[in-house]
Amino acid sequence: MSITFSTGELLNIAIGNERRGIAFYDIMTRSADSDSARKTFQYLADMERDHIQVFQGMLDEVDKYKIPEGYAEEYSDYLQALVDTAIFSDELVSSELATQADSDIKALELAIGAEKDAILFYYMMKELMPQRGQATVDKIIAEEKSHLRQLSELRHKPAAA
Repeated sequence: MSITFSTGELLNIAIGNERRGIAFYDIMTRSADSDSARKTFQYLADMERDHIQVFQGMLDEVDKYKIPEGYAEEYSDYLQALVDTAIFSDELVSSELATQADSDIKALELAIGAEKDAILFYYMMKELMPQRGQATVDKIIAEEKSHLRQLSELRHKPAAA
């Protein structure tokens, strides 16, 4: 049996990623050296909070997918594994990786890597989604691309060095 994801399930995964992103960017905000990096990380944490509201609103509008009997536990375990290993994993958020970044440039590179992973993750998820849910995935990808652009712009500013 091939596993497909409903829009609602993807949105739940996205909400979990956004929550971890908030924790990640909050750590980065506290450990940033420059005001511009600190403000950018705080802004991104706030954007993640806004995204949760957007995704929650989308979730309220989608049809709920019914898991076939006999697969509910396996399906649930699979979804949980995806959430646990997603972009802003518990290990990344709780590790000292973020707080050990000894410069804003290294912190920005870590955040850029996480945003790239997010974009790749959502492109992969789009392939697993039923066609009717792909427009929602496109919206999520657009949000993550905006994060990447902002981090990249800050990375190239002399004030971030």
